Amino acid sequence: MEQQLEHAYEEVLRRNPGEAEFHQAVREVFDSLGPVLRKNPRYVDAAVLERLCEPERQIIFRVPWVDDAGRVRINRGFRVEYNSALGPYKGGLRFHPSVYLGIVKFLGFEQIFKNALSGLPIGGGKGGSDFDPRGRSTQEVMRFCQSFMTELYRHIGEYTDVPAGDIGVGQREIGYLFGQYKRITNRYESGVLTGKGISWGGSLVRTEATGYGTVLFANEMLGTKGQDLDGRRVTVSGSGNVAIFAIEKATQLGATAVAFSDSSGYVVDEAGIDLELLKEVKLVDRGRAKDYVDRRPGARLVTDGSIWDVPTDVALPCATQNELDENDARTLLKNGAVAVAEGANMPTTPEALRLFQEAGTLFAPGKAANAGGVATSALEMQQNASRDSWTFEYTEERLADIMRDVHARCAATAEEYGRPGDYVVGANIAGFIKVADAMLAQGVI
Repeated sequence: MEQQLEHAYEEVLRRNPGEAEFHQAVREVFDSLGPVLRKNPRYVDAAVLERLCEPERQIIFRVPWVDDAGRVRINRGFRVEYNSALGPYKGGLRFHPSVYLGIVKFLGFEQIFKNALSGLPIGGGKGGSDFDPRGRSTQEVMRFCQSFMTELYRHIGEYTDVPAGDIGVGQREIGYLFGQYKRITNRYESGVLTGKGISWGGSLVRTEATGYGTVLFANEMLGTKGQDLDGRRVTVSGSGNVAIFAIEKATQLGATAVAFSDSSGYVVDEAGIDLELLKEVKLVDRGRAKDYVDRRPGARLVTDGSIWDVPTDVALPCATQNELDENDARTLLKNGAVAVAEGANMPTTPEALRLFQEAGTLFAPGKAANAGGVATSALEMQQNASRDSWTFEYTEERLADIMRDVHARCAATAEEYGRPGDYVVGANIAGFIKVADAMLAQGVI
């Protein structure tokens, strides 16, 4: 790295000990920025790097709630309001036992650039809790969400900070959070949360947006080589909204999705994933991979190894951070994978990324490929602000336009800085420049 970048990175390590995911996210961006600093030394003079790595605000709070047995439980809540140079803080809430400050900061840091690439006026933020909704009753989830919002409400607002969902936070949780916000504030401020139900301020396509957007970006990448997804084998890790709707869009574009996963293992279905069955198992019954296999002749459940052992043309990691490692990358390359697009946040380890880049594999980083989710959240905010509701077709068209623009911006920036086809460099530099220029314009704050 350039001297200035190396110094800034050392400061990140010193000031944020033990936060490995955050360190990784910062390093991945910094590795791209040398040419930018050489061309624009004003970013160094104004300490943009240092300011960019320090959140504007970090909120940590206690979340007490009562389980069905009457026992008092305590979890920890977080909201990191990272950067508001482009607009109100925007980013999801994650409820998962792995959540700690370093995870939330890594996600918030990524969100800054993702939101910038969307072209919409939203800043970066993220939040969540180490609460695990899995295995909890609906009443327990409601009580936890109400307690969580009882603290969070004072920090958010449609012009301040607009949370959404993430792992463990779907429409059910957003509903309970919004209900408690409305109860406390006595305001129907529908733009304060996104991912809401369609009948009470939500946007059509929001549920599908991240998965759809990831596949649309992958198809745009393939288009630069005169190819597309038609007739391709696709493997998708995960089985939440992102994975399910990535499978749906890939299928619509003529691909065959042959595998998905959850924490119990992965399913291989050579005939192509049965979307309606998968939606019923995962979105309605909240079931496990085995439930799909039990009801789908010919499908098999694998409980060891990796989903990336399945031969595929296009890999879509849509589960969680660092799920695709160096060994997985070697397997994918050996099996002839031509493209990888990240539907999750930072699911590919640095070692795996390096292998894909050395092999010339088309690779779309999450801050570009999965920007469709937050982009459609911003479209939900637009509809809320205008008291309007758009059709599915119109909203999906807007999403497709945004993803084409994100792809074009990343590709053009990579070309400008001498790295044609390197979407990692293109995404990092394009996002950084937009945010950094706004920070410079607004002074030292």
